Amino acid sequence: MTDTTGASPYSIAHLRHVPRRHYGRWVAAALILVALAAVVRAFAVGQIAWPVVGQFFTAPAILSGLANTILMTVCAMALGIALGVVFAIMVMSPNPVLKTVAVGYIWFFRGTPLLLQLLLWFNLALVFPVIGIPGLFEARTVELITPFVATLLGLGINQGAYTAEVVRGGILSVDLGQTEAAKVIGMTRLVALRRIVLPQAMRVIIPPIGNEVISMVKLTSVASVIQYAEMLRNAQTIYYANARVIELLIVAAIWYLVVVTVLSIGQHFLEKHFARGRDGAQRKRAVVIDQPKEA
Repeated sequence: MTDTTGASPYSIAHLRHVPRRHYGRWVAAALILVALAAVVRAFAVGQIAWPVVGQFFTAPAILSGLANTILMTVCAMALGIALGVVFAIMVMSPNPVLKTVAVGYIWFFRGTPLLLQLLLWFNLALVFPVIGIPGLFEARTVELITPFVATLLGLGINQGAYTAEVVRGGILSVDLGQTEAAKVIGMTRLVALRRIVLPQAMRVIIPPIGNEVISMVKLTSVASVIQYAEMLRNAQTIYYANARVIELLIVAAIWYLVVVTVLSIGQHFLEKHFARGRDGAQRKRAVVIDQPKEA
């Protein structure tokens, strides 16, 4: 029997396309939505006094703690970045003494808990009752190492150990030929590093540093153990008095989320700024590749 339609016996045009059913995805999505709805309902109709949350959201003590949190984040990150750049250069130095000191610094401050370091700085007076230069300046350590200073030293120096590795990785990402070319035109090693290598390394350095800034906002809460009046400590002081524990913790959580959201947006635009050169170069290469070859 011959096919009078003229269609090929191997044609699949008569077949109907049936999309694949992903039942597992729908079940998982439904379970997640049910769980989220249960959590939202528990917070909405539970024992949480939401008017108290609104009452203390802009309380002077909370806003003061928020300002201290932001101030400590900025100061600690500035100290950490400065130390990180210095020690990253020292690690890569051909001088064995500088390299050994830098490696020891990174090893110690990355190897001990941050809380331990804060407590050591806060109790430094037990080891050095007086700090200063004999005959020029001397002061009691307990008066110099305030909760603010102890927090700044603890967070900043600890951050410097991590930033040093980030900066070192950024420097290593720059092609060695850049440094060699700078030396050919008479630049010293440090000048080449400052004017040629570090600007190019920023594209690699910025994303992890941005993440470290966001982490620092939350790490400041650890300083509550040494009486630094950051936001979480001030929230704790309030709920010790009025017993509204969950409400004050929600206030602190909302403010942390606000600050982190703003910093994340800033990080996005900063990364976009430093990636402009790379993106432009990639587009130029794509245009060259896509151009047809002349006969």
